[in-house]
This record gives sequence, structure tokens and C-alpha cells, in this order.
Amino acid sequence: MTRLSVNINKIATLRNSRGGKMPSVKDAAINCQKFGAQGITIHPRPDERHITRKDVYEIKPLITTEFNIEGYPSEDFLKMVIEVQADQVTLVPDTDAQLTSDHGWDTWKHLGFLKDVIARLQEAGIRTSIFVDPDEKAVEGAAEIKTDRIELYTEPYATLYPINHAKAIEPFVAAAKMAANLGIDVNAGHDLSLENLNYMYHKIPNLKEVSIGHALIADALYLGLETTIQKYLDCLK
Repeated sequence: MTRLSVNINKIATLRNSRGGKMPSVKDAAINCQKFGAQGITIHPRPDERHITRKDVYEIKPLITTEFNIEGYPSEDFLKMVIEVQADQVTLVPDTDAQLTSDHGWDTWKHLGFLKDVIARLQEAGIRTSIFVDPDEKAVEGAAEIKTDRIELYTEPYATLYPINHAKAIEPFVAAAKMAANLGIDVNAGHDLSLENLNYMYHKIPNLKEVSIGHALIADALYLGLETTIQKYLDCLK
């Protein structure tokens, strides 16, 4: 089974644009799980332009499924995720000013750094995942780092999908097969949508989890959150 983790960053973005507490990210976490999501994902950035540190601590007690926290592994970030005991931490190579994640780790270049970080998180009992491009060399590096999972950066797939489904998925299938051979589980995320999710699901049989935020929250504006989550879950059948 491929699990659906809903990224609620965009709820926080909308709240922060006006100030105050509406819409509530806490209610969003509760309702996403109530409506069938099998996890909640957040990505707290240093500038707190969407999810804040306060949100991280307030959301944690509400999680009845899985709490996945994404972020660059700064010392502050690592202390926070260990303190709240995230179920999974997904490491991304984002800079402080980056609008959104747009590439995976160069796992060989950052091998020593990531290996130390992964060991520290695993020692704290946290499942680890690192964001990688669909590149077999990057996956081999991830195995050397001893991460539990990789998360495939799927924006290139989403961009090419409307033009050529088969060509779009090809490098992702190869990377997923490499990961399976090396004993690493596979997650995926970025620009996945109702249009392209089911095709990826059927082509990557060892896909453990997808993390979806932007498209899902956008769809919910028109369809409602409960209906939208059910539609995404239907894509994973």
C-alpha cells in the first residue's frame, strides 16, 4: 500500500498572509487525518513564511497517523525534530531563501555530512528519508549514507507527463528499482496531482508514500477537503 501524506504548508501560507489563526493548521491536520490521509507533512523554514516552530509543537499531539517533517538539517532543525519525535524526517538541500524545493541532494558530495545526520536521527528512533533526483548514482550514494528511505523529486515527471507519460516515468522507475536492490524504501513528492499520480503509482510498485500539498490544497478549494483526499486516495488503488 502506498500511503498519502498531506502537506499542510499552504494552509499556513494562507493564514500568515492575513495574520491571526485562520485557517487553522491544527484543524487542517485533524481533518486531513479524519478524511483518510495516512500522514501529515510539514516543512518549517527558517523564515517561518508558512509553518512556524510553534506550529510544529502544536501539531505533534494531534497526529494519530504519521508526522513527517521536511527541512534542511541545520542544528536548530535537528534539535526540534528530535525533541518532538517526528515519525519521519525528510532531509532537503534547500537554502534559506528558496521558494520551494527544486532539486535533490548530491549524495556523494555531501556523504559525510548526511551520514552523520542520518545516524543521529536514527539513534533518536526517527525514520529517515533524503530528497534525491531520479538518478541512480544519487541512489547509490543514499545507500552509503544508510538512510531508511529516499524521496524522489517528482517535478520533472510532472512537467513531462502531459507530453510523454512513458518518457516521464522512465528515470523514476530506474531509480526506484535501484533503491529496491539496495534495500532502501521509496517515497515521492513535488507537483504530484490528480492528473499524474495514478500512473506513477502503477509504474513504481515499491512506492511507500507520496507527500502532496500544493495541488491537493488547490483542488480542495473547489472540491472540498474530504472529497479531494478521497480522490487522491483513489489514485493509490
